[in-house]
Amino acid sequence: MNLNSWRRLWGELGAGTANGGLLNQLLAAYSEPHRRYHTLQHLREGLANFEAAAMLARRPAEVELALWFHDAVYDPRRTDNEERSAQWAHDSVLAAGCPAEAADRIADLVRATAHHTRRGDDPDTQLLLDIDLAILGAAPARFDAYEQEVRAEYGHLDVAAFNAGRLALVQAFLAQPRLYATAAFHDALEARARANLQRSLERLRAAG
Repeated sequence: MNLNSWRRLWGELGAGTANGGLLNQLLAAYSEPHRRYHTLQHLREGLANFEAAAMLARRPAEVELALWFHDAVYDPRRTDNEERSAQWAHDSVLAAGCPAEAADRIADLVRATAHHTRRGDDPDTQLLLDIDLAILGAAPARFDAYEQEVRAEYGHLDVAAFNAGRLALVQAFLAQPRLYATAAFHDALEARARANLQRSLERLRAAG
């Protein structure tokens, strides 16, 4: 997450220069005080998972930049965060002099994170969503911390409203035939993710 890796990324995208000011804006966005899970830690974890799986991407630089932007705009009271993040990404890629086709693809990758159960058949989208959902297959202590962090972000909701929404989400995940589209993430994380989600489901039902 340093300036050298930022410059390398934009060079791979075909940009003439890398905007250090944009890097600072993104780091500031992920550091906003109302965030608890969608923070710099989440971004670092995503980039680390991408580095380990970059060979699975058709256009790795585009997936990497989409990771940078996928939660760039995050307000838990709004429903258009992904769209606003996608537009920011699109505008930034065009401003850097990259092809419009790349800007469109990156924006579409960011938009895809709004619907984790709609994967389609694009390998880069599948990889991005698997990376974003890697937290579900984390060690139990990290998964439990993640759930507490998400609850803190939704502090404006009362317990009943939050638990109802969370229960619906957990049930939707568990109803999927597989959580991870890529073989690498499926083999590494699927079983533990389902165990984590089952524990979450049981907690939510008990609170209910």
